[in-house]
Amino acid sequence: MSTVDALLDRGRDRDAAIAVPDGPTLIYAQLREMVHDASLRLVSCGVRPSDRVAMVFPNGPEAIVLFLATARVATACPLNSAYKEAEFRFFLEDTGARFLLVPPGDGADARRALPEGSTVIEADIDDAGRLGLESKGPHPTLPRKRGREIELARSPDATALVLHTSGTTSRPKRVPLRHRNLTASVANIVEHYRLGPEDVSLCVMPLFHVHGLLASALATLASGGTLAVPRRFAPMMFWPIARQVRPTWFTASPTPHQLILMRSAEKRPAGTERLRFVRSCSSALSPELMSRMEERFGVPVLEAYGMTEASHQMSSNPLPPGRRIPGSVGRGTGVEIAVLDEAGSMLPSEEAGEVGIRGPNVIDAYENNPEANAASFSNGWFRTGDLGTLDADGYLRLLGRIKELINRGGEKIAPREIDEALESHPAVKEAVCFGVPHSTWGEEVAAAVVLSQPVSEKELMAYCRGRLAEFKIPKKVHIVESIPRTPTGKVQRRFVAEQLNPR
Repeated sequence: MSTVDALLDRGRDRDAAIAVPDGPTLIYAQLREMVHDASLRLVSCGVRPSDRVAMVFPNGPEAIVLFLATARVATACPLNSAYKEAEFRFFLEDTGARFLLVPPGDGADARRALPEGSTVIEADIDDAGRLGLESKGPHPTLPRKRGREIELARSPDATALVLHTSGTTSRPKRVPLRHRNLTASVANIVEHYRLGPEDVSLCVMPLFHVHGLLASALATLASGGTLAVPRRFAPMMFWPIARQVRPTWFTASPTPHQLILMRSAEKRPAGTERLRFVRSCSSALSPELMSRMEERFGVPVLEAYGMTEASHQMSSNPLPPGRRIPGSVGRGTGVEIAVLDEAGSMLPSEEAGEVGIRGPNVIDAYENNPEANAASFSNGWFRTGDLGTLDADGYLRLLGRIKELINRGGEKIAPREIDEALESHPAVKEAVCFGVPHSTWGEEVAAAVVLSQPVSEKELMAYCRGRLAEFKIPKKVHIVESIPRTPTGKVQRRFVAEQLNPR
């Protein structure tokens, strides 16, 4: 599987590939034909291998079919449909997209942000499973033909997908993912979780991000399994849909996992009969939440570690009989992982440093960003910006982002350690710790917590005192309604700190 369009080859013609709850089901033969037809239509709308095609779709079969078709003939740039006009303008200009794929009559903000002279292409799949695709100019629709134009974009080295980093600590960086990066990552995921034609994955995460697109969608299709993809998914819909599709696994970040748990108090509720495992990624999973999930679902919960620059997955806890460790993101999955010092040299086990990775799923470089490339690549390793430790068995534990370390009088404090201490309290649903300015110590520790039941700030500080060294104990605990996160579930510590401690 050296190119993205080859991922569909394993699926048996008459098996279900994509199932839309209360909508169409596409079998593999139909999906392959639809992707081929859509790629021909894109070429007839003027799309060429050098083009960037922005896509603005909610979750649904269109997001998958059109990604596969676009990656076959050009470069796909999926964008969050919740963006506003100014946000769309930044991403459209930054990627240089000349084409915009949207549902008919939808995507008004994206259309307004599109540079003059660009082309809007409307596309949808009806309830009968028929694809509609129409160009709105200015490029004329050309006769469809099977020509060299399609073959040009099918090299493993061609860029299939362009995404941006989440931008929680800096301006978003442009990440070009080649066909070979994506297919390597998909192969790692399929092998690690032993995915096969009998598996049904329920797509919970957005498809404009590598978590949903790679782990939920492409890995399922590459294994010949069935992807259940609800249109406009919300956590309150999970249990009715699960009862309908009976998934064998699903993956999400911790926030959706929490919301899903809140909507059923039963152990092994209806819809979990076929579950083999549940996967968590994109943000740290507390051991307490992992324990509650395993008790509720009755299957192993496997925490993984992913990032855009690695085409998603880098490590994961294993399926049984392998050992899964709460608080760890497991071992490398087809990816080499090391902990590095500031000079880029490898550190011994249990010593904290920057997590470095290398493997065929990792990007060669950021696009047009020599400064970021110089800072992120050294001695053949990609430096993730995450602080972590490796144990003697190669299990990785993440301690936080290096830029988010709290420096209290020279003591470097990893905020994730304090998060976990607070989240182990039965009244704390979520916790985020961060540094605030202090006249003597430089920085002091503060925290924001979301509660599930009443508890005082003083009680929480006393609770931490029994679990943490004195210098790590938050000197201020803010009780808040919710924790700000990115659309893909990452905690925005700096934003929390700025909101609660304006300078």
